Amino acid sequence: MMTMVFAVEEINHNSSLLPGVKLGYHIMDCCDHIPTGLQALFSVKNTGYYLNENTREEIKTKESSTCLYYSPVPAVIGLASSSPTRAVAHTLGPFNIPLVSYFSTCTCLTDKHLYPSFLRTVPSDLFQVRGLVKLVTFLGWFWVGTIGTTDDYSLYGIQAFSNQFGRQGGCVAFHLTIPTSPTMAEIQEMTDTLESSTARVVVVFATEGKLLNLFLEGTLGFTFPGVSIPGLKEFLLNVRPSPKPGMEFFNMFWEEHFGCKLDFRYNPGFQNNSLYMPVCTGSEDLRNTDSSYSDVSQVRISYNVYKAVYAIAHALHTFLNCDSAGPSGGLCEKHSSFSNGQFLHHLKMVNFHNQFDEKVYFDTNGEPVPLYDIINWQKDSKDEIRFIKVGTYDGSAPQREQLQIIKNSIVWTKGQLQVPVSQCSAPCPPGNRQATRQGEPKCCFDCLPCADGEISNKTGSTECTKCPEYFWSDKDKVKCVAGEEEFLSFYDTMGIILVALTLLGFILTSIITIIFHSFRNTPIVKANNSEISFLLLLSLKLCFLCSLVFIGQPSWWTCRLRQAAFGISFVLCLSCLLVKTIVVLLAFRTSISGSRGWKLFGTSQQRILIICTTAPQICLCSGWVLGAPPFPFRNPNYQALTGKIVVECKEPWPPGFYLLLGYIGLLAFVCLLLAFFGRKLPDTFNEAKFISFSMLIFWAVWISFIPAYVSSPAKFSVAVEIFAILASSFGLLLCIFVPKCYIILLHPERNIKKGMIGKYQR
Repeated sequence: MMTMVFAVEEINHNSSLLPGVKLGYHIMDCCDHIPTGLQALFSVKNTGYYLNENTREEIKTKESSTCLYYSPVPAVIGLASSSPTRAVAHTLGPFNIPLVSYFSTCTCLTDKHLYPSFLRTVPSDLFQVRGLVKLVTFLGWFWVGTIGTTDDYSLYGIQAFSNQFGRQGGCVAFHLTIPTSPTMAEIQEMTDTLESSTARVVVVFATEGKLLNLFLEGTLGFTFPGVSIPGLKEFLLNVRPSPKPGMEFFNMFWEEHFGCKLDFRYNPGFQNNSLYMPVCTGSEDLRNTDSSYSDVSQVRISYNVYKAVYAIAHALHTFLNCDSAGPSGGLCEKHSSFSNGQFLHHLKMVNFHNQFDEKVYFDTNGEPVPLYDIINWQKDSKDEIRFIKVGTYDGSAPQREQLQIIKNSIVWTKGQLQVPVSQCSAPCPPGNRQATRQGEPKCCFDCLPCADGEISNKTGSTECTKCPEYFWSDKDKVKCVAGEEEFLSFYDTMGIILVALTLLGFILTSIITIIFHSFRNTPIVKANNSEISFLLLLSLKLCFLCSLVFIGQPSWWTCRLRQAAFGISFVLCLSCLLVKTIVVLLAFRTSISGSRGWKLFGTSQQRILIICTTAPQICLCSGWVLGAPPFPFRNPNYQALTGKIVVECKEPWPPGFYLLLGYIGLLAFVCLLLAFFGRKLPDTFNEAKFISFSMLIFWAVWISFIPAYVSSPAKFSVAVEIFAILASSFGLLLCIFVPKCYIILLHPERNIKKGMIGKYQR
């Protein structure tokens, strides 16, 4: 109030602002009460809003609201609370009388349809809420309680805060409304709520007086930038009590501050309270005492009042054409009414720099620049609370530059220097996602690890991100790494075993070949065309060796070679067996003489038959490899199960493999059928019987192979095929050649011509 008086007198002594015009004022108290505020508005009498320097005439107003239209009052400064301000602003709006508030921050007052003449030098709660949300989230608080009162400032402020805080991922744990006159039971209930809540941070929207006991050390608050107004302290200290109108409030302060009573008490209500106080001597001096009244080193709210007075003065200066040289001789023109909206327009267009180099203006909503200081309640050496600036918030700055905080300068509750933690659930670490608990706020959640193949690389992730194709999550589920490739390697245990079996089969076949070559002139080797036997041994070597092409990382050439080598090797082997079986049957079942039988199915015919039965498989494999060749392929289908990418040979024409296998099966069936017919031939060494056994083993292996191959995943399907190749090869080798080697090496007495039927040898 006294700052407003100081500003008015400062303007009246300024010859460059409103020359020839003196500003006046009338002070009324609304008692922070809507009816009292309206009563004060309509009871303004003998109000001199400005006085001509020559005549010093005063203008009076009537109590009726209809007379407001003809009111000579250019503007009203006030009020401090939002609820009474709304009532007064709603009343003054239709008459275009500006109401400039220095402390009413409710966002509801931004509505220009309801409050067309309302302006303010204090930022709206909209900006305070934005700053508060930024501050709370910056400090990592997403689980807070709220406390408010029953006024508009609190109701609208908490509603706006809750909405914006929720959009930033925050949750309100509880909300307490302090009644105007709370009972002990209500106070106890609020205390229990505060103590039982897991929220360690409380956001308050209320006037300081309502919650003074809550401001202890560690509180953070938003306030307006403070300045030191030159001359204000001396002005305040020089004010003395006076019975003049307008000094009633100062007289009350004087009596309360010095604990004495004045002889000219304006308010009779103070007489009862002053009966027991000594009479003021007149020697009391404010310079010898400490109080918030005389502490004007950094005025904040008073500075808003100061700006409001100067804004009105600059608007009057323009409105009264004080800068133009007219009939008044350079002085301001006279106006009798300010209710036609012209002065309100000039006030909205105010734009000037004050002595503190601050640009004073109103935006389209009548709002000033949203600039705040962030202060911290700290105790000094005398254990008294002091306000320490720890940051700023500028709502007009770019988003990333709006909030400036010096964390290490903040002192928290009980003198702690670490930022308090307030959370319902601790943020989930990377590699996890937050799963909200059913029926609870989103800030209360459980942490679930990301599934295989998914990651979360930041704290507090609500979802896990799936890795791209051919990538997989690492063990911590925090980053995607190139998927580990899987194939049947030479270094795998399974690969080593299969290679060992392959080499064993090849070595055994080579040994048998050496044995047969060493005893090539003996009857048991010469029987049934030794040339076919050596060709059969060669094809078995190829059968064993072709399994090596299936082991190792698939490449362009191995994918093309593996199935072709397998198919041709086995067909060659079965073609030799077919020829052997036919020779055995012809030797014992034909009625044709031996010499003529061998002419009909001699060596040349046997070779032709082998070529003819092998050629279809060669043509099939050649067409398959040339037309639709298999190629290396990284198969991600097993990533979800194993976390690995299977490198395999993809066959663009799947029927090729089954045609290849079907032709092998056809030859094996013919061999088995013919060998079965000759199983009881009267021979000392019945080879047809051993061919039958080998074909039975062959069929058993490959019939089992098909379901095992189809159902085996990844590299195991390759292992199944290799096992089938090796098993059938060993079956042929052991059933056909081992019995002969047994006779050659262990019973040479049976390896004589006498032991063989004449026509069954060559």
